[in-house]
Amino acid sequence: MSFIYTFIIFFIVSIAITRLSWPSLKSFRYHGFYRFFAFEAILILVLLNINYWFDNPFNIFQILSWILLLISAFMAVYGFISLRKLGKPDRRRIDPSIIAVEKTTVLVIVGAYRYIRHPLYASLFYGVWGVFFKRPSGLGLALTLFTIIFVTLTAKIEEIENIGFFGEAYRNYMKQTKMFVPFLF
Repeated sequence: MSFIYTFIIFFIVSIAITRLSWPSLKSFRYHGFYRFFAFEAILILVLLNINYWFDNPFNIFQILSWILLLISAFMAVYGFISLRKLGKPDRRRIDPSIIAVEKTTVLVIVGAYRYIRHPLYASLFYGVWGVFFKRPSGLGLALTLFTIIFVTLTAKIEEIENIGFFGEAYRNYMKQTKMFVPFLF
């Protein structure tokens, strides 16, 4: 893909990410502030590796990449559906820094949420590694590690917000689960 097309895509998608994140960008105490930078780093990594997406399909890195991307996609779809159906999002939950699906009023602790607190952020965690393995490079590794740091910060700040909303129930939930990887992390 030519530089001009890459730049246009970057510009358009960055506008969408900024629009989604705008209320959170006003303060670093909102989890969306950190999520914005994770999304931007993922976007840059995708654009950096886009020309290699389907190269050498039976290479071990490509196979690993597709496995991680499929796990990522599953976690994203599963997380959104679970929060929407079980979390009972309510637009009346007043917090300008959270998006609609995050406005849950019920703590979801079943399914994948029984083992990890953040399936949606886990999808970013697995997805960024999947994109990295499309064409491993030093810059790609730096962007991947940057994303992991900012996804982790996003989750940590969101946990503070969740404790504020769900109280002791969320503290107990944190003791029983991991952030992104069941039984490990």
